[in-house]
Amino acid sequence: MKSLLAPGHRGCAGCCDAMAAKFALMGAGEDCIVINPTGCLEVMTTPFPETAWDVPWVHSLFENAAAVGAGVEAALKALGKKENTKVLVMGGDGATLDIGMRSISGAFERGHDLTYVCIDNEAYMNTGVQRSGATPYNASTTTSPSGKVSFGNPRPKKNMPAIMAAHGAPYVATTSIGFPKDMIKKVAKATEIEGPTYIHAHAPCTTGWGFDTSKTVEVAKAAVNTGLWPLYEMEDGEVTKVRKLGKNIKPVEDYLKMQRRFSHLFKMEGGEEEIAKIQAIADKNIEVYGL
Repeated sequence: MKSLLAPGHRGCAGCCDAMAAKFALMGAGEDCIVINPTGCLEVMTTPFPETAWDVPWVHSLFENAAAVGAGVEAALKALGKKENTKVLVMGGDGATLDIGMRSISGAFERGHDLTYVCIDNEAYMNTGVQRSGATPYNASTTTSPSGKVSFGNPRPKKNMPAIMAAHGAPYVATTSIGFPKDMIKKVAKATEIEGPTYIHAHAPCTTGWGFDTSKTVEVAKAAVNTGLWPLYEMEDGEVTKVRKLGKNIKPVEDYLKMQRRFSHLFKMEGGEEEIAKIQAIADKNIEVYGL
């Protein structure tokens, strides 16, 4: 299968965004138009006058990628060219869960035929690892630092897939760059369904999370295998498929120890209790999704 994201971009070694974009394009195919807001993926693939994109690509503002995608979709329909061409919006968690929430909500409420892929590295990595609505509980970022009065981010991760399902999206799915075939398959399925579809891809960031560049896929798999990141599909608001873990479920400590952003939990007084709270989050996912 041809890679539609060319090598030679300026992403970090082990870059999660590059992997996610490559897998998403493999799922969508050559006949697609990509809309990409400001963020790591945009910056490292398109330093003027270069581009790593082998498909038509549009750079939007941080906050309006879904609105631009909706405009592209409407234009294709007006020109009679929408039948086979997929409109693929790819944004980070900041551009999706926070800054772009209004335009995403509008595009989905209006029923535009597009697929939105959130590449979730759980913070604003491009601008200095600031906390986002996708930052997990107790993670240390530059705007939610761990220290004498804080264990890190005090708020739970926003459940964006549930929000998009509540918009009446016919297809919503979670995936992870640690499971390429799963991501490719889900993006392919999403782009073939008429209407607004949503894919939320977990994407560990070597720079912001603090792990060796060779460990990106290993960290991604650990998030899934602990139950902290369940893989599932939703159709018309109902969970229809779940990746079962069975007896292979790992304790969250195995995942947390791999990352510098959680290292304080193993050093600070009261850290054990906080790790137990994170384990409770995984345990609830295991119960709710029947992992």
